[in-house]
Amino acid sequence: MRPPRPASRLPMPLFPDMNPPPSPAPAPAGPAKTPPPGRPPVRLRRLALVAAALIVIGLLAGLLPRLHARRVLETETHELAVSTVAIVSPRPGKPSFGVPLPAEVSAYVEAPIYARASGYLKRWLVDIGDAVEPGQLLAEIETPELDQQLAQSKAELAEDNAALDLAGITAARWTDLLKTSSVSEQETAEKLADLKLKSAVVEAARANVERLEDLKGFARVTAPFAGTITERNTDVGQLITAGNSRELFRLAQTSPLRVYVRVPQSMSQAVKPGQKAELSLNELPERTFEAKVVNTAGAMEPNSRTLLTELQVDNSRGEILAGSYAQVRFTDTVGAPALTLPANALLFGSKGMQVGIVGDDGKVTLRSITLGRDFGQTVEVVQGLTTNDRVIINPADSLTDGVAVRVAEPLKTIAEK
Repeated sequence: MRPPRPASRLPMPLFPDMNPPPSPAPAPAGPAKTPPPGRPPVRLRRLALVAAALIVIGLLAGLLPRLHARRVLETETHELAVSTVAIVSPRPGKPSFGVPLPAEVSAYVEAPIYARASGYLKRWLVDIGDAVEPGQLLAEIETPELDQQLAQSKAELAEDNAALDLAGITAARWTDLLKTSSVSEQETAEKLADLKLKSAVVEAARANVERLEDLKGFARVTAPFAGTITERNTDVGQLITAGNSRELFRLAQTSPLRVYVRVPQSMSQAVKPGQKAELSLNELPERTFEAKVVNTAGAMEPNSRTLLTELQVDNSRGEILAGSYAQVRFTDTVGAPALTLPANALLFGSKGMQVGIVGDDGKVTLRSITLGRDFGQTVEVVQGLTTNDRVIINPADSLTDGVAVRVAEPLKTIAEK
């Protein structure tokens, strides 16, 4: 026997009211009222509104995360499509003239002293390191052969003078006799011509004597200018032959001194006469000497592409030795120093050396530049950039004009890097 089926219960509402209305007070007994036909009960309307609200909330709860995820995906996709670059701003480099340049110190005037008279060195009076004045005696040379030639030429001059006196008396006498027609005009003309001949012979003999006397004067070797003896290449008793290209002494004027420096082509246009510089020596690390540009070669040396420049430096105290190696640093700069960039900001392409510039709109412009000196990690840019440009570091080879990029970090200077 089946158990009896329980009495059917009304189904629970799908969406019961959270706050059910209070039970109405029992109506007084009377005839029951029926709702008007065609109008749903109030409870059903409320349930429908709640169901519709829950459906809308469910739809919104399901769509909003998807919309947000789609928006995030679009943003990330857009960001990934734009390249991220680091930028740097060109900065003025150190002044070109702040770089020390190798230089050679030379005497202001330097000359070898040769002998003009042949003989034997009798004595020398100065040695290396001695300071001499103009005309000071340096050495004496014994010239026995020259002395004999001078004595002979003087004797010949005396003989020629005697012959000239006789020719003068004869010419005067023949001139007087011609007035009385005692002699012919031909004989008188011959005597006058002989007088002129003897006079010319005397002049030649006198000139020869003067020449030998001048050569005899070269037996005394003297200093042509004030300076310092830097070499002595002779000694007492040495045979001296005039014109054998063997110098006896070397004389150098060491105050002031000449300084020669080869200026690179990139700095040559700024070198002008009168420009100041500093001279330093390795032997005197704490001292600097003021120098001044006096002249330039006016043309570049084709092998080294440098400009030979001459400076002068005072050496009245004799602290600088001629022939020394020195370094010159120009202190007067002309014009603004060139800009510098990191070497990894350069682009090598078919159009030459270029860099990528990021504009205010975030787009790239490729710009050609002219390089100067290479300092290793940085390079000097002579033309094509300003300090306001934002240059891309480590640019990709595929970088082109007009591409949009995003700056990954704030603008940094070379010094900060």
